[in-house]
Amino acid sequence: MVSKKPRIVIIGAGMAGLTAANKLYTTTGFKDMFELCVVEGGRRIGGRINTSEFGGDRIEMGATWIHGIGGSPIHQIAREIHALESEQPWECMDGCSEEPTTIAEGGFELNPSIVQPVTTLFKNLMDYAQGKMIEDSEGSEGFDYSNLAAKAFKICTNNGGQEKLSVGSFLRQGLNAYWVSKKDQGELKGYGNWSRRLLEEAIFGIHENIERTYTSAGNLLTLDYSAESEYRMFPGEEITIAKGYLNIIESLASVLPPGLVKLGGKVTRIEWQPEGHGSSDKQNGHTARPVKLQFNDGSNMLADHVIVTVSLGVLKAGIREDSGMFNPPLPPFKSEAISRLGYGVVNKLFLQVECHDLSKFPFLQMVFHHPDSEFRHKKIPWWMRRTANLCPIYSNSSVLLSWFAGQEALELESLQDEQIIDGVSATLSSFLSQPYKQVNSNSHELCNGNGKSVENIHGNEVKVTKILRSRWGTDPLFLGSYSYVAVGSSGDDLDKMAEPLPKQSSAASPPPLQILFAGEATHRTHYSTTHGAYLSGLREANRLLQHYHCVGV
Repeated sequence: MVSKKPRIVIIGAGMAGLTAANKLYTTTGFKDMFELCVVEGGRRIGGRINTSEFGGDRIEMGATWIHGIGGSPIHQIAREIHALESEQPWECMDGCSEEPTTIAEGGFELNPSIVQPVTTLFKNLMDYAQGKMIEDSEGSEGFDYSNLAAKAFKICTNNGGQEKLSVGSFLRQGLNAYWVSKKDQGELKGYGNWSRRLLEEAIFGIHENIERTYTSAGNLLTLDYSAESEYRMFPGEEITIAKGYLNIIESLASVLPPGLVKLGGKVTRIEWQPEGHGSSDKQNGHTARPVKLQFNDGSNMLADHVIVTVSLGVLKAGIREDSGMFNPPLPPFKSEAISRLGYGVVNKLFLQVECHDLSKFPFLQMVFHHPDSEFRHKKIPWWMRRTANLCPIYSNSSVLLSWFAGQEALELESLQDEQIIDGVSATLSSFLSQPYKQVNSNSHELCNGNGKSVENIHGNEVKVTKILRSRWGTDPLFLGSYSYVAVGSSGDDLDKMAEPLPKQSSAASPPPLQILFAGEATHRTHYSTTHGAYLSGLREANRLLQHYHCVGV
């Protein structure tokens, strides 16, 4: 009797799943030895990669950047398929070279001499946390930033121990050390209702909010400090993909035959056998396949091996007692790692605007009053106060972009378009439509400049006509954006995420592989990235190939 080919089912047609499928299917001899299927709960491939168009420009609703081109497999694919050039304008086509215009609530443009020291402080604190050398330790005002960072770290660890230290607490301690070290604590005379300290704290808050979108940690107090030095980026510039990130996905999927990827089949239950299965377990004369998948339409599928590439958010929901996604439940080492790791929400808001002169619209960096301040602009909604920037997606584009993380990202998903337009318009009014004065840190006085209004200088009035926002937090196929190492977890938990089930042992005959795990949240040094997802897909494909003594690279 001819034995059945081992069946491999990949759950999820995002970067990790399609990378694994591509590797398996293109390996010499695989098609004769195995049966492969990719099941995807949604109606499209790509997962958290979703290229779209808005206002005539190509945009990314999800993954946006190639984080470093030196040695990046994503950059290599993009170059090979000629996706890095396009005649159609695309998001961040000119990078982020433009210097931001920093304006404080009320319409005052800040002189770089005020903004730059705080910006330099923040950058050096993050470099210290990430284990990088601080090259320019002496700031423009004579501060030794390396020493400030070391002092902040020492104070934090003396108070609570390094294993409990968060990035947020370290950064705030660094800001306090900066204030203590300053020789001049003078106020900014006549600058509305701002004191120098409040202004510097609000500028520092801009960079904290940017870091929240980088990491997806809604609160930096939940972001583990010790893991920062383990995270790795590829060297070189960070770029966007001219023809869209989806081109990478389509390239990976192009080798797969029609019908191999099945859309619209959401897996609701994964039944597996923790003790493995023996040859005595027969079904129709064959050894039974050990894994059973149940789908939302009531259908079932049996498999010898399943590669699970769903998001960490879906796994977190899947280990709840009322979910029963895994039967029997995942072993404690796996479920506890899933629980401890962080997984946040980051959303992008695109706005199409009408503006008298788009070439004069600034790369706007917004300094907000504290939400509880009596001097805050009452019409600016709370969810706008924790975004940092509002800027064209490239020079002269009529599409503006702003990033949101945490609770305000979720709030953005629940609002009506009209509410968002009203909130953004109120913010623009406060920052761009009032006569401005430039603050000069050397004199601590307000410089009136040439007396023109921001409206005249920056080509306003600005009218928001249409919006488009992502909704990763409430999408049941993702339930968030990407992972981070939370306080209480560690890089070890990322390694545990990658371990297959049943748990492998050093015995001469370890239990056969049933459930394998891939995705950005399973890579210890490249989590939260598309290249981390790609590398994890290769890893699990090679694990199976090696399991069957095939050639894996």
